[in-house]
Amino acid sequence: MHIDSYGDTLCALVSAAAMASTGHQVVLHITDDVLLEQLQQGICPSREPGLAELLSEQVSEQRLRYVALHEPVDKDNQVIWLALSPQSEQQAFDIIQAFPADPFKRWLLVNQSTFQVGTSELLQARLREASGADSAVVSLPDLLTEGNAIQSFKRADHWLVGTDSPWASQMVSELLRPFNRRRDCIMLMRPRDAEFTKLAITGMLATRLSYMNDMANLADSLDVDIEQVRQGMGADKRIGEAYLYPGCGFGGLSFSRDVMSLASTLTRRGQQAQLLTQVMAINERQKELLFRKLWTHCDGDLRGRKVAIWGVAFKPETGRIDNAPALKLIEALWAQGVQVRVHDPRALPALQAWAGERDDLLLFDDPYLALEGVDALMLVTEWKSYWSPNWSRLQQLMRAPILLDGRNIWDPAFVREQGFVYFGVGRG
Repeated sequence: MHIDSYGDTLCALVSAAAMASTGHQVVLHITDDVLLEQLQQGICPSREPGLAELLSEQVSEQRLRYVALHEPVDKDNQVIWLALSPQSEQQAFDIIQAFPADPFKRWLLVNQSTFQVGTSELLQARLREASGADSAVVSLPDLLTEGNAIQSFKRADHWLVGTDSPWASQMVSELLRPFNRRRDCIMLMRPRDAEFTKLAITGMLATRLSYMNDMANLADSLDVDIEQVRQGMGADKRIGEAYLYPGCGFGGLSFSRDVMSLASTLTRRGQQAQLLTQVMAINERQKELLFRKLWTHCDGDLRGRKVAIWGVAFKPETGRIDNAPALKLIEALWAQGVQVRVHDPRALPALQAWAGERDDLLLFDDPYLALEGVDALMLVTEWKSYWSPNWSRLQQLMRAPILLDGRNIWDPAFVREQGFVYFGVGRG
């Protein structure tokens, strides 16, 4: 099929590349001129694993090309794919308005954008008004996991397909057929049900994370090891193991935005969003947890000290720092006159753009160089390369052997045997 896709989000890039990889002719309309020029030059704007290679392959095979936002849709096209940023609702309506009216042609519009609940129904009304045919909008919420986005599209655990049109449901099932072979992962529902389910999933995951962080902080005060508690909770089939790992807070632009969107929806409907508001408040406090532990250990005397941070990306396998816990932590350290020395495998360019040139921020391509003469090391993002460091080398490089493990990836007893002062999250 011919597919015209719109958006410059990670979801837009992944879905366009994945659909092209199965034989479709995909035209990706880019909303940002600078990004369009980069893509046309073969430069991938995202450091998502495998994405650059997949995009390049589809372009070279002439199944994928990039055009400007307002480039007309292909005359043979029947499928429009929207993967716009959440703040681009009006842009979606403008795109529909530009479709050529044809009473003998019906359009299928697949909406992966995370808009307000009910937007897909409004888009469908506008589409039918503009096209003059039995066109349909299908809500296909973006459930990609950043850092594993390609596999989470090609091997999705489930697809939420929101539509009230039988022919549209059949068309989407055909589009997803190459990614739906192991078992039928498609869950059919109404458009607004699918949109709300996406937000509800994010809200639940965020709630579990903040709950565990609250429990971890309580465990610290009770001399309880939260790791034992986590395993005991996860063994209960009513709870399960996923998203029970405490840490120094979660980040991610879409994750936080979805939670706030759900809270705003509750408020607009006259309901109190107390739980979600508290979830976000707990998370913001948690981002400063490692700072508070260090501040307490040093009796509030941090001025002039040097602190190394390993990992600033909001999660492993990404170069993005949107709402990353490390940002709030760095600002708290700066406020106390601390020089911050940072290593991250992918996110240093983004951190440099966020911070600008500062004397109290030094970036290193080698994690061990960041440790020279520091008074403490804070681990914030659990990149696999940090799990088994050279402990003797750490001892030689650091001025004070203080480790603050924001993801509980190290064994406290073993680390202390190596001569370090160890602080985890809820490790007693």
